[in-house]
Amino acid sequence: MTEITNKTTTLRGAGEIAADDAPAAIDRFILHWGDLGGAWGVNRSVAQIHALLIVSGRPLNAEDVSARLSLARSNVSNSLKELVGWGLVKRVPIMGDRRDHYAADGDAWEMAAKIVAIRKAREIDPAKEVLKSCLDEAARDPATDPAAVRRLEDIAETIALLDGWYVQMKDMPRETATGLLRMGARAVELLRPFLKKKSQTDNPEN
Repeated sequence: MTEITNKTTTLRGAGEIAADDAPAAIDRFILHWGDLGGAWGVNRSVAQIHALLIVSGRPLNAEDVSARLSLARSNVSNSLKELVGWGLVKRVPIMGDRRDHYAADGDAWEMAAKIVAIRKAREIDPAKEVLKSCLDEAARDPATDPAAVRRLEDIAETIALLDGWYVQMKDMPRETATGLLRMGARAVELLRPFLKKKSQTDNPEN
């Protein structure tokens, strides 16, 4: 794990907070969020800056972030631009201070939805395009093993289902979506009779 080494820096501005006083749990969260970002294909520094802004009690400027995380000022500026572009962070004006200050979206649902959208754009969408191209080419080539074509079709169908599920959830009213998520396994039990009936309709020989 990348360490947050600068433990003596004091963040400037209203409500000054010494890095020495930051709870260990906060540092662990920032480090872990950075590692998660790396696993998602996001630069670790970008993810750490996002984590810091999530737990900060006030908007921070680039100098604050640079000092707190011991990151180069240019790195911080580029990372903040990236986060703003994704909609995960917004600029916040501070009276009497001409510097740009930044705050993370405080709505956990909106933040999660934006992260899912980013991951879809990075992972699901490219996979769909590649699979479609490969499947079309394989289906046209008589030398391709039919079993290979069927497997590609299965993968393409699965990715299409995930993509369709995302679209439905994205457009679903928030109250409905959160209600379904909270129901968890109970929702599956309620839908089981309908799912069984659909399965029998689709496969009448079973």
